[in-house]
Amino acid sequence: MFRRAFLRRSAVLFSATLLLAGCNQAGGSGSAGGNVEKPAIRVAIFTAVDLATLWLAQQGGYFKAEGLDVQTDVAASGQESLTRMTKGQDDIALSTYTLFFLAKSSGTADVQLVADATSASPGSNEVVTVPNSLVKTVNDLGGKRIAISSKNAASDILTRSVMRDHGVDYTKVQWVPMPLPEMGAALAQGKVDAAYQPEPFLTQSAKLAGAYPVVDAASGSSQAFPLTGFGATGKWVKDHPKTMAAFQRAMLAATRDSADRGRIEPLVVRNARVDQDIASLMVMPAFGSTLDARRIQRVPDLLQQLGIIQTKIDASEMIAPQSSSG
Repeated sequence: MFRRAFLRRSAVLFSATLLLAGCNQAGGSGSAGGNVEKPAIRVAIFTAVDLATLWLAQQGGYFKAEGLDVQTDVAASGQESLTRMTKGQDDIALSTYTLFFLAKSSGTADVQLVADATSASPGSNEVVTVPNSLVKTVNDLGGKRIAISSKNAASDILTRSVMRDHGVDYTKVQWVPMPLPEMGAALAQGKVDAAYQPEPFLTQSAKLAGAYPVVDAASGSSQAFPLTGFGATGKWVKDHPKTMAAFQRAMLAATRDSADRGRIEPLVVRNARVDQDIASLMVMPAFGSTLDARRIQRVPDLLQQLGIIQTKIDASEMIAPQSSSG
């Protein structure tokens, strides 16, 4: 009888140890479950490699460990995801920082930045061309047709910035907005002379259209430039401080674990519909989570330098309180 009781107690202790280890591995406290104001939240996204840490937090149990059920709402672009959030369709949105600051500047939305997502790493965002194009070097970009994802998005801003750094006039460029997946074919067919390409489209275009870099868009003034982040309305942040903190903790833990590329590549293949060979070759962006005001200030400053916004914006005033643990 003593032996049976001892074995039962040992089994209970072993199960509890495994459960605790599982919670720790997922990066959450597990005790946050009943404390959030809104356990089920929706995040507006556009399919991009920038979402790797969110996919890890979602599918690896990091959100669940923080008491959150996070569902994603797929939009066609960063502008659409931002619009869905500001209209109240979704709680949080992934978008480019340029669009967040433009919304603030125009007064169209009271945006608060909740968490970081990505910054440009060397070779992850480039202006590319193809062998039959008139563009051979960065100096040839002036007056040419350049494909970008949308006006005033990161693709547009970084291309203008890198051209300015090289003394090339970007005011006479014929900007051609189009979806990123279509740029490789447009280059191959001669519909555009060059294109701004982030990963995985950069590697895909190289494979399918023979595209090669003209200039690294993440160089010069735009080196390590903040690209994407998660935002919410000021009202949502005020009404859901514990929910926001739980989201931040899960994202912080996922970002730490994203250093293991072996955990990121399968998520990119599964969720971004990228072939395994492309995923293994592509250059990952720099993933982040906690927002630093000095770093994010680079975005509105560049927008002002390029004449896109007229007045200075203090980035620190847009950054929501940050969770320091994960």
